Amino acid sequence: MAVQQQTGSDPYFPDHGDVRYRVHRYELTLDYRPGPNRLAGSARINAIAGRSPLSEFFLNLSAGLKVGRVRVDGRQPHYTHRGGRLRVRPAKPVRAGAAFTVEVQWSGNPQPVNSPWGGLGWEELEDGALVASQPVGAPSWYPCNDRPADKAAYQISITTPSAYAVVAGGRLLTRTTRASTTTWVYEQPAPTPSYLVGLAIGKYQTVLLGDPGPGGVPQHGHIPAHLLPQFSRDFARQPQMMELFQELFGPYPFGEYAVVVTEEELDVPVEAQGLSLFGANHVDGARGSERLVAHELAHQWFGNSVSIADWRQIWLNEGFAKYAEWLWSERSGGRGAQQLAAVAHRSLSARPQDLRLADPGRKSMFDDRLYERGGLAVHAVRCAMGDDAFFRMLRGWAAQHRDGSVTTRTFTAHVNRFADEPLDALFDAWVHGTELPPLPARLPARPAHPPTNAEPA
Repeated sequence: MAVQQQTGSDPYFPDHGDVRYRVHRYELTLDYRPGPNRLAGSARINAIAGRSPLSEFFLNLSAGLKVGRVRVDGRQPHYTHRGGRLRVRPAKPVRAGAAFTVEVQWSGNPQPVNSPWGGLGWEELEDGALVASQPVGAPSWYPCNDRPADKAAYQISITTPSAYAVVAGGRLLTRTTRASTTTWVYEQPAPTPSYLVGLAIGKYQTVLLGDPGPGGVPQHGHIPAHLLPQFSRDFARQPQMMELFQELFGPYPFGEYAVVVTEEELDVPVEAQGLSLFGANHVDGARGSERLVAHELAHQWFGNSVSIADWRQIWLNEGFAKYAEWLWSERSGGRGAQQLAAVAHRSLSARPQDLRLADPGRKSMFDDRLYERGGLAVHAVRCAMGDDAFFRMLRGWAAQHRDGSVTTRTFTAHVNRFADEPLDALFDAWVHGTELPPLPARLPARPAHPPTNAEPA
C-alpha cells in the first residue's frame, strides 16, 4: 500500500487544507430535511499531528453553516469560524506526531461553494440533494481538511424522510426505519480525499448491473423509475468495461461501485470514491454518453485510488480517464486509440497552444485541452514503449500507488523503470512544454491479452 505524500499548501487553493496534521478517519452523523434544505451534523475526526506541536489548526467549513460545539480530545478549545475556516486552538497543544480527536457540531442550509466553474459541493435539487465537490466543494456540508493528499476513511450516517433513498460511496452497513425517517449508514474504509466523498439523496430505484459472480465487483445503479428503460441500455455494457479495465489496469480498487442518475441535468458527470453521478441528460437510451460511463469508471483507478498530491497534477486524473475512453472504444468494436488520438490532435492543433499539462494553472485545470492533451500524452507513452511494457507499467502504477498520492515526477520515474530507454524527452515535450508535438507514431501490434505481471522485465 502506498504512503501518502505530505506536500505543502496547494498553490491553486492555498486557503484549503492544513498541512500541519492529517486525518485518519471521519465519522459524520447527519440529519437532512429536503423540503427546507436543512442539515444538522456532527463530526468526529480522528487525526495525527505533524512534526511540530500543534497549538492551532484549522478545518474548512462553509461560512454559511453555524458551528454549535467544538471539542479537542474532549476539552473545549478556543475557536473562530470566519471566511470558510474553522480555526481551533486546543486548550493544550497537541504533541508532535500524536493522535487527537476533534468533534464538531454544525447546522444550517447548505449551499454550493462559489467558484469559477459554478457552484461546488452540496446542491439542493428539486426533490433531494446531490454532492459533487471537485475540487473544493466539500466544506459546503462538513468540516474537513480539504486537500487532495489528505486521504481518510469515512463512516457516514444520514437520516432523511423515509420517502428518500441515500446513496454514498462505500458499503451500506445498515438501513434503519423509525416512524417517518430512515437512517442510512455507509462505510468507506479506503483512504479518500474530501472532494471525493459523494452523496445523493432522492427518490431512486436500485438495480443490479450484471451478476458479479464469485469474487466479482458488485455494481448498482440508482435511477428515477421513469428513466430505467433508457438506463438499462445506456449502462448495459458497464460490466464489460469493469472486466476490461481490470484486465488492463489491475483489480478494481474498492469493494463496490455505484452509479446515480439524478432527475436533473448535470453539465458533466462527476466521479466520487466508489461512486459516479450522472444527470438525466446523460441517459438517452442510445448509449450516447457511453464514453463518459467509461471515463468515470476509469477514475476509480486513476484519480481516486491513485490520487494527486495537489491540483497541479490534475492531468494524471483526466489524461488517464480520457485514454480509458479510447481503450474501451478500441476493445469494444469502435474506433481504435490511434484514430481517436488523431482526432484529438487535429482539434488541439487548431487551438491555442499555451497550456502546460504539468502545471496548467487554476484557470485552465478543467480546460478541454487538458483532457485531450492528457490522453495524447498517455498515448505517446504507449507508442514509445510498445503494448507489452506499457500495460505492465499501467498495472504497476495502479498497484504500487494504490491508496496513495502521486505527482508528475512520480509518474515519469515509474515509466522510466519499464521503458527500454528513458522517456524524459517525451515528457518534456508532452507534459512540460506547451507547443503540440507531432502525432505519436502508429502503435505496434498488440497482444490479445497484456501480461499481468506488474514488475518490469
